[in-house]
Amino acid sequence: MCSRVHPELLLLLSLLMLVSTVNSTRQENDDLTNQTKGDSRLLRRSKRRWVITTLELEEEDPGPFPKFVGELFNNMSANMEIIYLIRGPGVDEYPEIGLFSIEDNVNGKIYVHRPVDREKTPSFKVYFDVANRLTGHIVDKSLIVNIRIKDVNDHAPEFPEKEFNISVKEDHAAGQPVFQMSAVDLDQENTPNSQVLYFLVSQTPVLRESGFRIDRVSGEVRLSGCLDYETAPQFTLLIEARDCGNPPLSSTATVHVHVQDSNNHMPRFTQDHYNVQISEGWASQGVLRLGVQDGDSPSTAAWRVKFNITNGNEEGHFHISTDPETNEGILNIIKPLDHETQAEWNLVVAVENEEPLFSCDAGQLQRPRQASASATVSVRVTNVNDPPTFHPGTFIVSEVDGAGPGTQLGMFNATDPDRTAGQIRYKLAYDPANWVSIDERSGVVITVKPVDRESPHVNDSIYVIIAHAVDDGVPPQTGTGTMLLFLSDVNDNAPTLRLSSQHLEVCQSAGDKSLLIEAEDSDLEPYSDPFTFKLDSTWGDTEDMWRLGENRAALLLLLRCRLVSKANRQGPSVPQDEGIQTLLAWNEESRADPLQGRSYLGDHMPALSISAAQAGTKLGAKGHGVFFEPSVRNKYSTPVCLNTVVPRGPLEMRAGVMAKVLSQQLCGTRDPEGDPGYPPHVYAEEGECEQADSLSSLTFSEHDLPPDVLDSLGPKAAPLEEIYSQSAFRS
Repeated sequence: MCSRVHPELLLLLSLLMLVSTVNSTRQENDDLTNQTKGDSRLLRRSKRRWVITTLELEEEDPGPFPKFVGELFNNMSANMEIIYLIRGPGVDEYPEIGLFSIEDNVNGKIYVHRPVDREKTPSFKVYFDVANRLTGHIVDKSLIVNIRIKDVNDHAPEFPEKEFNISVKEDHAAGQPVFQMSAVDLDQENTPNSQVLYFLVSQTPVLRESGFRIDRVSGEVRLSGCLDYETAPQFTLLIEARDCGNPPLSSTATVHVHVQDSNNHMPRFTQDHYNVQISEGWASQGVLRLGVQDGDSPSTAAWRVKFNITNGNEEGHFHISTDPETNEGILNIIKPLDHETQAEWNLVVAVENEEPLFSCDAGQLQRPRQASASATVSVRVTNVNDPPTFHPGTFIVSEVDGAGPGTQLGMFNATDPDRTAGQIRYKLAYDPANWVSIDERSGVVITVKPVDRESPHVNDSIYVIIAHAVDDGVPPQTGTGTMLLFLSDVNDNAPTLRLSSQHLEVCQSAGDKSLLIEAEDSDLEPYSDPFTFKLDSTWGDTEDMWRLGENRAALLLLLRCRLVSKANRQGPSVPQDEGIQTLLAWNEESRADPLQGRSYLGDHMPALSISAAQAGTKLGAKGHGVFFEPSVRNKYSTPVCLNTVVPRGPLEMRAGVMAKVLSQQLCGTRDPEGDPGYPPHVYAEEGECEQADSLSSLTFSEHDLPPDVLDSLGPKAAPLEEIYSQSAFRS
């Protein structure tokens, strides 16, 4: 609370004077005389002292000015003529200049020349000096005086704003703080002039059951009782801030309190019982709308509701949602209903607000035990014609691969859920290979064609058959069943070489490199790999030329045993009508000489047409051999030409090169000595034969050559034809 200062005390403080005694002139002279008598060399001086009254100003003093403030005295005036000097803030320095002065510089009277604002400058630190009037020298230490400005209550407390707007929830508890008021007084701190008290001047409207109160010291506003949005959505408070000065000063501010609606009204259904009729077998939205009423403000959490089916929805057929615009409940069927299973459903639906419900009892908030209302919904399911149901919907039957016509695979079984005496007809809906038929009445499935596990319609040994069951209702309804036919495998397929292993090309430079042979079988285990590989020894010295390497289930490494020398070049007869590739035996790539040409023509001139697959497993050729790729070759053939390049070229160019090479070879042919392979013939012309190109550049099949290629060789071709007809390779 505010405290007051007595006028007598203020008067006593203003008259209080601090007086210091000094040695009198007489005493000083006596001391000086005694000292002179005793020792003329010693002089004794008395300590100089300042004497000053208390300097204190009252702020905003109205004058008249200049006004006496106080007086000071220095005892040096007894020995000499002195003057008093003043300096510092308030005299010749900021914050104020010319505020204080000393009269005539002779006496020590101090004056102030205008009012002082304590809130601007609470004190002044002033320096006083005494100087010899004749010489102007300072004869004593400076006196420092702190002139304080006495505060008066000249400022009223001020709020930061004149009006405030705040919001408070309707369910705000009584006695709890609502907001905080704060005012500032610029007078001296910790004095009655700056001490502020708060008062609630008025409240509009004034209600018995609800109101506000303010703490006088802290300014904290609290609620008294309960708020009711529907009764008073807004309050206006007038708050006063008052200081404890003499006289006290005050100011006011207006506070507008806006009440936010909370949930103090429980929602209610517009009716206690609802009825709805729906057809079975359908999931549908919005089959029923349930209306509710709520007394709280629309579109708020206190008004919005949420629904819940508390009973009757144990199987999850129903769901209820809220329309955000109308606040109605929307009943949905999310799982089709069945009339034959249950013809009527009774649901209990509860509704409550999103925000918790509250009530006020004797000025205190209460949370009611029951915060929701409920209603019952009767759902009647009407009967419709349901499609037949298969038992089971999908089943598996097994049969061996290759089962012939007339084999009974299984039976579809469907019933009508309507439980009438109607008839059900079966028919095939999916049989991609047309292997089966179905009995219209019994649903028995019988094969009409042999089944084949290797059919493209079979996936992982499973053949899918789909049937429909159609009832005789109005309108007719159709059900679907699936039979999965599992075909167990039998050993009905022989293993074969893969396409990539049926046609291999081996270059001479491949040496003894192994060949990879792969096989496959369309059957399943245990009728597939691992396979047993064996060389066909009917082709001459196959076993001398090749041997079987490592066997890896369906893989085999075919190894070349040796290279046959020139002395053992003649090979077995190879049928000319097998295969589409050409094998040419050839000598070293070098300048042609008669001996090499005759040996070449005598031993290996015929163009050998053999099957590449047979060549991989049967051919036992002697000598140096190279497979040459035909112009139209199997796309899966795999040339094996390690470290050797087999050039390719257009067919016409290759045919021309072959004709030129054959002509050069015929030019240098002689009768070999000691070689009884065929009758001796000599073919030669005058002149030196040109150097022969390598036969490895000829990459084509004999079937790719023009039929008149030998005719284009001229008369040199006749001996070639004769040699060919008499050789061991004629067909």
